[in-house]
Amino acid sequence: MDPYSLKKLNKERQARRAAVLLTDIGDGRDRVVKEGDPVAGALGEAVKRAFLSGKSTIIEVDGRSFFLNVHVPPPRLVVIGAVHISQALAPMARLSGYDVEIIDPRTAFATPGRFPDVKLFAEWPQDALEKRPLDPYTAVAVVTHDPKIDDQALERALKAGCFYIGALGSRKTHAKRVERLAAMGFGADEIALIHSPIGLDIGAASPAEIAVAVMAEVIKTFRTRGLQASRHLEETA
Repeated sequence: MDPYSLKKLNKERQARRAAVLLTDIGDGRDRVVKEGDPVAGALGEAVKRAFLSGKSTIIEVDGRSFFLNVHVPPPRLVVIGAVHISQALAPMARLSGYDVEIIDPRTAFATPGRFPDVKLFAEWPQDALEKRPLDPYTAVAVVTHDPKIDDQALERALKAGCFYIGALGSRKTHAKRVERLAAMGFGADEIALIHSPIGLDIGAASPAEIAVAVMAEVIKTFRTRGLQASRHLEETA
């Protein structure tokens, strides 16, 4: 590997940004492609698929063979609210390969006894997220139903460009939430990124079923990230 490419790749990995080391097997030349970088033609489509799958692969394009060494940061799930849904959601997320953190300033809820073997922060979201910032490879699930706690987390999630932002609540609750976020200066397009009601519509009723719906929506969003935006650009080009 070219030393410059290695240095660039390590820089992206340390910053929790996805990158592919693209190597032409024929001549040995390589380059680092960051997620979102333009790559033309069939090779570009293969690179997009590799980012979404997270799996390294060998492909052939126009009679040439390429090795795509894929490096995608481990997805992270930050749950705002140490509630019953979170108790079911945390083990599901861990089984799915997600790093899990739960944040709730209410010390009666945020206890190790209720959340064993989970990174737990009995702090206000703005304080906890100051020390552990959000990023585009983080999903945020807001489930406290308390604007004093939820809104600060939503503000930071929108600003960080998290790949998934979900918020518990009825349509009436969400309408009030939209008003508060608009008052903070967020536009309609930004606020529309929030999944609310949270989770896929599977008719979930119990906390465990809601957790299943949330985890399914998180995984779906992660595995299709960027596709809707790229389709929109193609349609408007």
